[in-house]
Amino acid sequence: MPHHKSCKKRMVTNQKANIKNRMVRSQLRTAVKNVLTASDRESAGSLLTKAYSVIDKAAKKGIIHKSNAANKKSRIARAIQKMAS
Repeated sequence: MPHHKSCKKRMVTNQKANIKNRMVRSQLRTAVKNVLTASDRESAGSLLTKAYSVIDKAAKKGIIHKSNAANKKSRIARAIQKMAS
């Protein structure tokens, strides 16, 4: 346990941030999974825009790195292209 008052405050702040970050990461994983498990290409296309939005917001907030966001977007786009063939 921290002894200094500022360390105690920091611990509380970190716990709050951890909860928010976990929530955003969970939404991100769910959005990507929904796209990858879509039944047809049309529904995957509509889910793709929502997933892109969630990924971009997570990158903007600093929860994931911008390169990681680009890799995720590329991966799901490639998966949709394979769905057609």
